[in-house]
Amino acid sequence: MVWKRLILVILLPAAAGAVAGFFALAFAVQNEPNLSSGFVSIVSPGLKVAEFFAPIRHRSLGSTFGGFLRVAIAVNAAFYFAIFAFITEIARRLARRKIG
Repeated sequence: MVWKRLILVILLPAAAGAVAGFFALAFAVQNEPNLSSGFVSIVSPGLKVAEFFAPIRHRSLGSTFGGFLRVAIAVNAAFYFAIFAFITEIARRLARRKIG
């Protein structure tokens, strides 16, 4: 019972959040010139956070881009994890209400 709850409440939304965050970042980066800044911030908040925290040191392009991607994907994964965890909790409460 504990493993089922752990998987359904934490691991599944975390994995879905990481995947959704990665694809949201790819969508936002590809379409950023054509979309408004507000819409990009809603779809992929990690992109705007990574732009703010991008390192200003003079290093290689790969190192700078790698740091940018790590920040953007982590923020997007946390954002979508929160959304999916909230949806999961609402679904659990509705299912419990209908059963009990």
